[in-house]
Amino acid sequence: MNDTLNRRLHRLVEPGAGTILPGAGNALTARFIAAAGFEAVFVSGAAVANWYLGKPDVGLTSITELVEHVAAIRDAVDLPIVVDADTGFGNAINVGRTVRLLERAGANAVMLEDQTFPKRCGHFDGKDVIPAEEMVQKVRAAVDARHDPDMMILARTDARAVEGLSGALDRARRYQAAGADFLFVEAPRSLEELAAIPREVPGRHVCNMVIGGRTPLLAREALAAMGFAGILYANAALQASMKAMQEVLGHLRAQGSIAGAESMLMMFDERQKMLGHDEIEALQQRYRAPD
Repeated sequence: MNDTLNRRLHRLVEPGAGTILPGAGNALTARFIAAAGFEAVFVSGAAVANWYLGKPDVGLTSITELVEHVAAIRDAVDLPIVVDADTGFGNAINVGRTVRLLERAGANAVMLEDQTFPKRCGHFDGKDVIPAEEMVQKVRAAVDARHDPDMMILARTDARAVEGLSGALDRARRYQAAGADFLFVEAPRSLEELAAIPREVPGRHVCNMVIGGRTPLLAREALAAMGFAGILYANAALQASMKAMQEVLGHLRAQGSIAGAESMLMMFDERQKMLGHDEIEALQQRYRAPD
């Protein structure tokens, strides 16, 4: 299955495809993404940290925790999975192990970034980046470590905040030359900068649409026309869930009852359908011991 999904992902992220990659921090969110008709899932490091630890995206999640989440998501959905592996959990040797573990867990692409450790959310202040040559070696290690050459390596640079756009584009070229299958220049700050990325560094690129972030928000059609292969909405589902939880729990606290807020909740039967309860029931019937 993984080989087929690897090839499917290649087709989805051709330059100019503008494929939307919604972010998931757990298997439940991935189920909603699949049910909505999206063609791939992005495992957001920020979403995993927020959902699992209740902490911000500042490099607190371990490789073991990330692998467990990816394995659960792979079990929940039959879609290509792009995994945010932060800085690779160490040096080039660690990156090799990270890629092998995530590929075995079901990843079809692994994203690595060039921030120093501990990393920070791409739209936070105070970021710093490692030397470009060090990241080049991490990309080389990732390429060498994967079992299937169709499993993609996505190289991200956060150098726009430190070295300006020209520095970030130079890094993207170097990472591409080292073997990265596609590229991610994080947090461009204008329409002109967004358009320059795929124009100046031809190849596969993703961009990140962060509600409240530093990058202008554009529709899929406009980003595809610029040449972007993929469009991350890394935490839209997470932010929607957080807002809904705040409102429902606030209502319950204020009113002492959920009455009046029923329209904000998924009903029991619909919830069980979303979770695949019917499939579990069918399996129970299939494997029931004879009377």
